Order: sequence, then structure tokens, then C-alpha cells
Amino acid sequence: MTLLLRSSEFLKHKTGKHPERPERLTAIENLLEKSGLASKCQSVSWESLAEKELMQLHGPKQVEQIRQIAAHGGGRADPDTVICPDSFKVSLYAAGACVKAVDEVLSGRHQNALSLVRPPGHHANAVKSMGFCLFNNVALAAKRALTHHKLNKVLIVDWDVHHGNGTQDIFYEDPQVFFFSIHRYGNGFYPGTGAASETGALRGLGTNLNAPLPYGVSRKDYLSAWEKNLQKAFEFKPELVILSAGFDADHRDPVGDLGLESEDFGVLTKSIQSLANSSCKGRLVSCLEGGYSLEGLSEGVKEHLSVLLAKS
Repeated sequence: MTLLLRSSEFLKHKTGKHPERPERLTAIENLLEKSGLASKCQSVSWESLAEKELMQLHGPKQVEQIRQIAAHGGGRADPDTVICPDSFKVSLYAAGACVKAVDEVLSGRHQNALSLVRPPGHHANAVKSMGFCLFNNVALAAKRALTHHKLNKVLIVDWDVHHGNGTQDIFYEDPQVFFFSIHRYGNGFYPGTGAASETGALRGLGTNLNAPLPYGVSRKDYLSAWEKNLQKAFEFKPELVILSAGFDADHRDPVGDLGLESEDFGVLTKSIQSLANSSCKGRLVSCLEGGYSLEGLSEGVKEHLSVLLAKS
């Protein structure tokens, strides 16, 4: 069975007139309930991530900055990243959900899991919160797999339209984590990182793979680049796959837009699940990142979850 982690707690991260807003999750919930997919999934409870575990990856100054901004009524970590009084608490609960998903999948109780969390995380690095992200959910989930479950190889795949610069930074010199990102690149598009030449460093050299694509790329060329580079990533032979699942490459997205249709996210999911089946018994943990068209986001999640359910 597929595990679905969701909670109304994530609606408490209030961002005002901002693309990353609570209505994103409400739209997803409504469509998953209407489609009947939500009732086909299993659920579990979980705890917020302990600050000790958070600081295995994030520096004390960064953690304290977010805590203090929240404690003093809210503000911004950077011009794009809104913090409200509940944001620190909510971000720990989001990270806890992604870590719990790893625990459940690696225990064998579930083959795959989808964590519908916010705030997202893939732009946050070890010292700075940015790009709508406070703490890096997928990086913390990968760290859990390596330290608590003693895995040797974790693959993080990021199909959000924006490059996962924070995740790349955190694991750039780490030979145990392979990071693959396919994203829009060029002409100043945020965050400006993610060139094909960024391949890792020191012991992590060769464990970082970027597939930068120009605005206006055809769906055919996008999917071709995805398949070719995903095959390369799986040559790493991971024991677990963690997915930064952003849905802002959808053609309706007001922030990203790489021209994808909702059904394309089902295609992407089928290929990653197929390779995970061959490499690591189908063990896949998916964590929500971006997606700012309510229709595009909710329909993309529906396609993604439909495939996860079919494979579990």
C-alpha cells in the first residue's frame, strides 16, 4: 500500500499574498478526495523532527534565525521567504513527515510514500533558508536513511522546475548521496545554479547530475532528457530513492512553466518507479516541493499518486 502523509497543520504556515500559500494543499486535498485516491492510501501519525536531528544538517545560526523571526511575530528569511508565527513549528512537522516516510518505507511496511508538506525545502542549504524554503525536507530524509537505517547509497531526484540548489549544496561532496535535478535554466531563472558542469567535488565527484533545460523546450525533448539522465542516475544503484516532487513545470504554472501537461507527471512517475523496482525493491519516498497553479498542482499530484498506488 502507498502511504500518504497529510495534515491540516501545514495550513498554519500563512504567507499572505504569496505563490506558496495554504490553498495549494487545499486544492490537492479536494481533488484527491473527489477522485477517491485518498481513501486508497494508508496513513500514520508522526512527530515533529527533533532540533538535534535538524542540526545534523542545518547550522545553529540558521535554525535560531527562523525560530526568532517566528517568535517575534513573523517576517522574512529573504525577500521571497515568508515566516509567520507558526512557521518554525510547521517546518519541523513537515521535516518530521518526510523522515517518517523514510522510516515506514525502509521498515517494509509500505513500498512507497507521498508526503504532502509545506513549506517546501529544496532551496534551503546548510546555512541559509531561501526560495520559499525554511529547512531541507528531502535532505533531512536522506540523512535519516544514512544515519539511522545505515544505508550506503541514496538517490535524490528533483523534477521541480527550479534547480534544487540547497540539496545539491548539502551533498555536493558526499559519495553516499547521488543528486539528479532536471530543471529550467538560463536567462536569470531562479536560482541560477544547476549547470551541467556541476558534477560534485572531492569524494562526491560524479555524484551530482544536472539536466538544465531552456524555456520553451518541447515536451518530447523534456521527456527524452528525463529518461536519458534518469538512467544515468540509477547507475548509482541506490538502496532508496527520494523524490523532490514539484509540479511547477506544468504549462499553467505562473512561476515556472516548462510546458508539461498533467499526464506527463504520471509518465515521469512510471519511469522512476520502474527503475526503483529494479534497483531497490520499489522503495520510493516522494516529498512535495513547488507548484503554484492550483489546477496544475492538484492534477499533477493526482497523476503522480495514481501511479504510486498502481505500483504498491
